[in-house]
Amino acid sequence: MKMFKLLLLLTALGVGTIATIIYSGIVDVAADEPHNEFVYWLLEETRKNSITKAAKNIEVPNLDDPELLLMGGTDYEFMCASCHLKPGQGKSDMSVGLYPAPPNLAVANDNHEGHEHGDDTQAARNNFWVIKHGIKASGMPAWGKTHDDQRIWAMVAFIKRLPTLTPDQYQILTAVE
Repeated sequence: MKMFKLLLLLTALGVGTIATIIYSGIVDVAADEPHNEFVYWLLEETRKNSITKAAKNIEVPNLDDPELLLMGGTDYEFMCASCHLKPGQGKSDMSVGLYPAPPNLAVANDNHEGHEHGDDTQAARNNFWVIKHGIKASGMPAWGKTHDDQRIWAMVAFIKRLPTLTPDQYQILTAVE
């Protein structure tokens, strides 16, 4: 019985603490003020692990298909470049104003979700999942609501090649006919 009362007390304290935090307005939700290190780590680890788990069984097509690269380039230019940047571009109004900052996909280190594990296939799966489903409260839309899987894979194929492109090559691949 003592254990039950203790558990009940701890639950009540937990609910009370959460309610106080929610309704007091003390949590700063401004996009121009970063989270503290612990909260940032917690959110990033949760995001990474959630994406990897959700994407683990996605079958990856041949991303070296030139048609995918061309199709993905046009979509990237119109849908992604304002936040995720182009070769030779260091920032944009959108990339500076978003928090957390979107990865610069034109730079190899930022390019792939899951790439930190050295697995290109998992990185492709993760990128596909993120493009298709988006990420809540991050500014990343769910393009799967308006684009079929083939178009999303084309963007993944383009993102895979993006860090190797020069600004001139990028311009050619993203030009609209």
